[in-house]
Amino acid sequence: MQVAAGGAVSWRSDDVSAEEPLEIRVGGVSLSVTMRTPGDDFDLVAGFLITEGIVRDAGEIASMRMCPDAAAATGELNIVEVLLTTAAASREVTPRAFFMTSSCGMCGKASIDAVRTASAYDVASDPLRVSPALLLGLPAVQRSAQRQFARTGGLHAAALFDREGLLCCVREDVGRHNAFDKVIGWAATRGMLPLSSHIMLASGRASFELTQKSLMAGIPLLAAVSAPSSLAIELASESGMTLIGFLRGEQMNVYAGHERIIRDE
Repeated sequence: MQVAAGGAVSWRSDDVSAEEPLEIRVGGVSLSVTMRTPGDDFDLVAGFLITEGIVRDAGEIASMRMCPDAAAATGELNIVEVLLTTAAASREVTPRAFFMTSSCGMCGKASIDAVRTASAYDVASDPLRVSPALLLGLPAVQRSAQRQFARTGGLHAAALFDREGLLCCVREDVGRHNAFDKVIGWAATRGMLPLSSHIMLASGRASFELTQKSLMAGIPLLAAVSAPSSLAIELASESGMTLIGFLRGEQMNVYAGHERIIRDE
């Protein structure tokens, strides 16, 4: 039912975004449950394992499969079972302390000390240099590729671009952290890590968790159409990453890594 300001009522159907739980099991042990938009689940899991520091790249994932027992019982494909290689399985894995909602990717950390996961990649020395005009054109490219958002209006997006501003991959999800993991997992399974001289664009704000995920994938520039958080700026500054917020219209704010932006003298 659609209701206008004056009280007029009309009846119409409406498309809404799908949201379902996804449980990630590693070596038979439940690691995390996240609320996500179904689709690209293996990319999501691969990206999650990489950005959490559980594996260094997709080569350390021996196999992934949807849990057949759960699917047979409920008809739903919402559990992914992962087997790691021997080297990766020997590392200590810190399970999420509890359930993650679609709005929070860090709330399940077992301890705050585990949040600042060390990246295997050094983005500070990345030679990427970009013009303001190139960056300001990216949100329009991202929006045009957001097919589900155009239909439902209820999804976040992450878009990966190369140094020339060409779109490499875009993923949508009810959780912004899931969208990032889907993109990073997509790149990892294609042997693209580290994502040197690439740009990641968030459709919303730039939080600490999105900055952390970008750093774990070796991405030197993170841009967002909305505001960054103070901790995101701190992490970007410490790591040598370029962080841009309010990338919209004819201007942007550069909060860290100003040297990568080509400016008029």
